Amino acid sequence: MGTPSYDPGAAGSPAARAALLVLADGRFPAGGHAHSGGAEAAVKAGRIRDAATLEVFCRGRLHTAGLTAAGLAAAATAGLDPLDLDDAADARTPSPALRAAARRLGRQMMRAARAAWPSPALDALAAARPRGAHQPVVLGLAARAAGLTPLDAAYAAGYEAVSGPATAAVRLLSLDPFDATAVLAGLAPALDRVAHEAATAARRAGYEGLDALPAPAAPLLDIAAEQHAAWPVRLFAS
Repeated sequence: MGTPSYDPGAAGSPAARAALLVLADGRFPAGGHAHSGGAEAAVKAGRIRDAATLEVFCRGRLHTAGLTAAGLAAAATAGLDPLDLDDAADARTPSPALRAAARRLGRQMMRAARAAWPSPALDALAAARPRGAHQPVVLGLAARAAGLTPLDAAYAAGYEAVSGPATAAVRLLSLDPFDATAVLAGLAPALDRVAHEAATAARRAGYEGLDALPAPAAPLLDIAAEQHAAWPVRLFAS
């Protein structure tokens, strides 16, 4: 198992830090626009109805699936073995539907990342996981190839965990985009905490093993994902 090669909180170069804007941009062609992060099922179940309930949903997702993804991404950026991390992602994703979605997103992220930041590590993971590795692991390797830090990768993964559902809610509910953006802005302090917790866990995982990475449960997201996958008609892939 590899160990972190630098401080997870260390600042990247100005050029590298600019790469974070590209990686976290919703227009980065990594396939996220086709996925709602559980929002579509939550809207149908009545758990997301407006900006207030969207905020509750996103906050819960950030502290569960978002924290898990941020930890995996930070660990990949820190230099831990991506194949071990991919296995750890499987173990942290009990829903078969979510595992399949994570690997589809990982394939798309891999294509975009290899075009933007060619890297032997990305090539090796693509060869080892031809059906796709989990998206947070690929995101972490992409961040490493771009010269970013584990903390940067944790921010990107955490932000994606909430920006996807917020964007989906605009389409599903005709929610005012300004209200959805206000929800994301209000979650900024929580995202700070999650990103730092994930980066710290990634540093510990280099010395203590992968059990040090976060693994909070989100059973309602798992159940909803399985139900959503069985729908004959849906707007989003997950």
